Parts: sequence; structure tokens; C-alpha cells
Amino acid sequence: MTATVARLVFGRRRHALPGLGLSLGVTLFWLGIIVLIPLAALAIKPWELGVQRLGLALIEPHVLAALRLSFGAALAAALFSVPVGLLLAWTITRYRFPGRRVLDAIIDLPFALPTAVAGLSLTALFANNGWLGAPLAEWFGWQVAFRPAGVVVALIFVALPFVVRSVEPVLRDLRPDAEEAAATLGATRAQTVWRVVLPVLWPATITGFGLGFARAVGEYGSVIFIAGNMPMVSEIAPLIIVVKLEQFDYAAAAGIGLAMLVLSFLILFALNLWQRALRKGQA
Repeated sequence: MTATVARLVFGRRRHALPGLGLSLGVTLFWLGIIVLIPLAALAIKPWELGVQRLGLALIEPHVLAALRLSFGAALAAALFSVPVGLLLAWTITRYRFPGRRVLDAIIDLPFALPTAVAGLSLTALFANNGWLGAPLAEWFGWQVAFRPAGVVVALIFVALPFVVRSVEPVLRDLRPDAEEAAATLGATRAQTVWRVVLPVLWPATITGFGLGFARAVGEYGSVIFIAGNMPMVSEIAPLIIVVKLEQFDYAAAAGIGLAMLVLSFLILFALNLWQRALRKGQA
């Protein structure tokens, strides 16, 4: 009755969300301009070379070496970030100690710090004459800067916050009642963590792993200085794309970018399927 009266008075039906059509249209418009059109151009541009020349451009030894380093270092950084991120999230959410807020703010530092500044800082720290690089080189003979290890260190810097911030809300919602119940039933601390806490955290952990991996694969600014950019040793794929662009070889640059996009999508799709399987298992 109220809706009928409203239509008679105002001449049309009022929606619960005024302006939804206009807002949706503007959103789809900008989504197309910012995301879909560039992706379409990235998918179309490489084929200007032809199938054979595109294949040859992708299987060049230094391109394959750069792709292996970018994806391998990103995978290593994301894997390293999982246990460290879980420990940091657990410490922040379950304990109160002096400097906790400072630690919480430092975790978000990679989000706010310009990547080039992060790269310069890491290079200064891990160079052979740096505060951390000098002891590592003198005591253990490890050279981090200008080696693949330096790439992994820089990618850990950018990937770690994603794991922490993905797991932290789940830990805050996880009440200690379940842990106390497991303890009263005779479970050890390790059994409680493995069978009570971790199953709840796995979906969020996979999400953080995927976000950190996706960010690390395409990272450029924080890696370019510490990598050293030696071909076949520490040259990353984004650098090759930049070099191709500077040489006006746009089709080859787009081809490498498309290869990275496809590989990243397949990995993230597999992680998504794994996460969905875990959620179904918990349900």
C-alpha cells in the first residue's frame, strides 16, 4: 500500500539505493578504462610479431632466466613470509608488550614507503660494506646485494605485510575458548596449534600468500637497485620489459608482460581453488 501511494505521489518507484544505476555505470566505465582496455591492449599487442617471432622473443635465454628469477624469488619470498607473518600476527594480537604499536606500524611501512627508497635502503644495508652485508660477508661469506639473494630479501620486504594483515583479523575473531577447551581435553600446545588454530587460519594464510606473491612478481622499484641487474644472474623480468620499452620494442615488451600475466593468473587461480576446497572442508 505504501509503495502504491509513493508511486502515485512521486510518479515512479523509489529504490532502496538511490543512484545505483548511475553509480554502477560510472564504476563499469572507469573499470573498463583503467583495467579492461589496458589488459585487452596487452593481449593484442604481442601478436604483431607473429606467432614464431613472439615465441622466439619469449624463449631467449636471458628472458627465461629473468622469468625464472622473478617467479622463483617471488615464490620463495611468499613462502618465507607465511611462517614469519603468522608469528608476527600472533604476537601483535595475543600479547601486550612495550613497543607493540611501533611494531604494528613498522609492518605497514612497505605500503607507505616509496619502492625506490626501500630499494636504496636495502642496498645500503646489505652491500658488502653495509651494516648487515659486511658481517654476513665477513663471517659467513654470504653476498646478498647484487645477487639473487638480494632479490629475495627485497621481495620479502614487500610481501610480508600482506600475510600479516590477512591473518590478523581472523586471529582477532578467534577466541581463546577453543584453545582452552583443547588444553582441558589433554591436547599439547603443538596439537592445539596444528589442529585447532591453523585450520582456521589456512584460508586467510593462502589469501595473504597469494597477495604477497602477486605483489612480488611484478615488483620493480625495491628490487632494481639491490639486484645488480646482471644478465642471466640477477636480472628480473620487469627490467627486461623496461629495456624493451626504451628500445621501442613494444610488442616484445607486451609479450613478456602477457606471459607474466598468464603465469600469475594460473598460480592465483590454483590458490583460489585450494582456498575454496579448504573452506568446504571446514564447512
